[in-house]
Amino acid sequence: MPSDSTFLEKWLARRRSPPGTLEVIQDVYSPELGNRRDISVYLPSSYSKNDRPYPVIYMHDGQNLFDPTTSFAGEWGVDEALARARRKGRRAIVVGVPNMGIDRIREYSPFVDARNGGGLGDVYVSFLLNTVKPMIDERYRTAAQTESTGIVGSSLGGLISLYAFFRQPSRFGFAGALSPALWFADAAIFPYIREAPYVRGRIYLDVGTREGEGTLANARMMRDLLIDKGYAPGTELSWVEDKGGMHNEAAWGRRLRDALPFLLSGSLT
Repeated sequence: MPSDSTFLEKWLARRRSPPGTLEVIQDVYSPELGNRRDISVYLPSSYSKNDRPYPVIYMHDGQNLFDPTTSFAGEWGVDEALARARRKGRRAIVVGVPNMGIDRIREYSPFVDARNGGGLGDVYVSFLLNTVKPMIDERYRTAAQTESTGIVGSSLGGLISLYAFFRQPSRFGFAGALSPALWFADAAIFPYIREAPYVRGRIYLDVGTREGEGTLANARMMRDLLIDKGYAPGTELSWVEDKGGMHNEAAWGRRLRDALPFLLSGSLT
């Protein structure tokens, strides 16, 4: 029977060796926002072994997704989450778009909040669709169809993901909103989605029970609103209320493992 030290060494070796390839496209300029950032692209291990196109997930707060050394608040472990999703028959390219620090609130908020500002959400989504996506489609073997293109984020990243799904119905086939900041700008996302047309696709929505009563209540209200709009639980809407879950990267990374098979279930792979 192997010793504890041998087991630990093997576990650390697996953790240091990601189950895929992480590439970085440096200094990508956004003509929409007038700034530059590095874009991370995660390719599953199977990418180099076949010639099939892959669905693409665009994720916010890119510096928190793969590498703890670049994270400002902890790592999601998206590579490990994708490896588990792959075992369940799902594969995808993940594009990590880092936030711009002090401009994070402005870029991730489609509405202006009286205290926190914001309001560049539409411009940020245009950056994703008009600059980042064409670049990714040109450089990588992507399934560029709507049903194979998704957007995922947490907190304000969850807010902009929900917004983008309804704002650009012909571009995103699925959205993941983990602990979304639904309170922002006096909860303006609620009337926006209520008045928006039904968009065909899949939505993953979650919240941790230790995120506060207001956050929990808002998430439940959004769940009910989406069901009222026609999103069938289990097939078009996946709702997770994580008992004991908190508002942090570790919780989001853990929940992402189960979210990915649902989000990718309708993709062309």
